Amino acid sequence: MDVNELEEGLELNVQFEKRGGIVPTIVQDYETSRILMLAYVNPEALRITLETKRATFWSTSRDQLWIKGSSSGNYMEVRRVLVDCDQDALIYQVNCPGKGACHTRDVSENNRRSCFYRRISGNRLEFLEGEK
Repeated sequence: MDVNELEEGLELNVQFEKRGGIVPTIVQDYETSRILMLAYVNPEALRITLETKRATFWSTSRDQLWIKGSSSGNYMEVRRVLVDCDQDALIYQVNCPGKGACHTRDVSENNRRSCFYRRISGNRLEFLEGEK
């Protein structure tokens, strides 16, 4: 497939081979547009996600498929999957009926809504407002 077809065409041709069989996938709240997490997807994870509408990833730490929420109950319902211009990154736009997207917990012991709950301030980190 030539570059023009890849970037302007309507054929799905995700470039998994560029990064050893996976592509980075941003997970975004469908309603608020808030970034919830970053994960990786291989061809099988993408196929399962598209078939089931449940966010499915490739766990790089466990080297296996991972359906978000299978152990925590915090499933993600995929509303839309976006692909970038050169088809080597994805965005899952999701609804999260559960308590949160992150495996970490706040001071009330609830899963954090997003994995992005801190910001860089100088050479340190600060919690975002309402995220401690």
